Amino acid sequence: MIKRYLTCILLAVAATLGASAREARYIFYFIGDGMGMGHVNTAETYNRDVLKSDQPLLMLTFPVAGQARTYSFNSPITDSAAAGTALSTGFKTVNSRVAMTPDSVDLQSVAADLMKAGYAVGVGTTVAGDDATPAAFYAHALGRYESGSIARYAPASGLRFLSGGGFKILSDSVAQQWLKEMEQSDFVTVRTFDRFRALPDADRKRRILMYPEISIHDQASYTIDSIPGAMKLAEMTEACLETLQTANPERFFMMMEGGNIDWGAHANDGATVIKEILNFQEAIGKAYEFYLSHPDETLIVITADHDTGGMALGREDNRKNPHLELIDNQKISKDYLNEQLRPVREGEKKPMTEEELTIFLKDNFGIGETILLTSEEMESIRGAYRHAYITRDGEETETWYQRFDPFVTTLYDILNRQYGIGWTTSSHTANPVPIFAIGAGAELFGGALDNTEIPRRILKAAGVKAQRFE
Repeated sequence: MIKRYLTCILLAVAATLGASAREARYIFYFIGDGMGMGHVNTAETYNRDVLKSDQPLLMLTFPVAGQARTYSFNSPITDSAAAGTALSTGFKTVNSRVAMTPDSVDLQSVAADLMKAGYAVGVGTTVAGDDATPAAFYAHALGRYESGSIARYAPASGLRFLSGGGFKILSDSVAQQWLKEMEQSDFVTVRTFDRFRALPDADRKRRILMYPEISIHDQASYTIDSIPGAMKLAEMTEACLETLQTANPERFFMMMEGGNIDWGAHANDGATVIKEILNFQEAIGKAYEFYLSHPDETLIVITADHDTGGMALGREDNRKNPHLELIDNQKISKDYLNEQLRPVREGEKKPMTEEELTIFLKDNFGIGETILLTSEEMESIRGAYRHAYITRDGEETETWYQRFDPFVTTLYDILNRQYGIGWTTSSHTANPVPIFAIGAGAELFGGALDNTEIPRRILKAAGVKAQRFE
């Protein structure tokens, strides 16, 4: 597929340069949650040096590139709700607020604007479908954790497609009532991509609610964990594309979020982030294939809501010898390992013996075989294991989504050092985020922009006017 991308890149550039007079009838809006330029650069280095690709990541081949400032109304460091609001409505708000002004007035999203203009609209993410960023495209809330009230907007939202790694409302007492309301609004529920493909024609004309049978904390599993049957963003994108084309073959808009990038970055799990960006690229590839057939009428915009973790290839304790090839030895994400070890922490399962621990580290991370640690590093890992699960006197580290015990924290710190990946925080930063664009109106997205400019320029590319911007 990558060779096909580059074979067509001259056509893409020509189409983009000549597209300013044409309206964007098919719009793909990709948001890499937490994806700063350091994340993209590290994934690209892996793509070039380890995968030996002769072409850059697809997004880096797009003819228009820029960057976006991400500060919120009340802080230089935004959260996902305020950033999602800026990217969906074109206005700043305070952290934690979803598609509402700082003084609690509902804001209309670009999705609603385009819907009124006749576009079929879909929204999808690999995290909860009623989480902050997707919510900003169809709901309103004073606080991002009001999942019950957020999801209740979905039945009457007008969306033709809604997907997520799960939905927070499904763990609530009103779950069955919500599903019934969705069905009454003509949504048909599918839990796997294969079941979507097998839908009868009558159901394909209905609205689609899609979330996986396999999820952890309302999140589609990480690519690196290789869980059989796990749903991918590329599958959500393909299902959304087919649904929107059926609903309106003349014009549609979709927002797809790579939410797992953010979760991996909050955990400071470098290998997982790289594999999630490659997963994100697969989804972008689905849109690009469509673009190649409709270059004069299609717009693809890629950006991020904020930077998470301040990820960089390079760190003080490994300045000259990054080894990204070692990440292929890692078979499990930090978050998933943390979940797998929960029964041991809670005394429901016996800790591993030292011999079992040695085998576990070799089988899941290549430690002792491909990754050769010093005796001090190995003792640090063994000592952290004892403190976490035997003496149980180790101190946990709390991040945005998880509490990690000292063994998990120590192990992944050492792995990051081996890889050469550095972090400044387990939270968000104020770093600008990248913008990449191709197609009709793509020239509008170059330069240094505020994140509020992106949805406004999407509407401009579509030839749709919104009174609140005039």
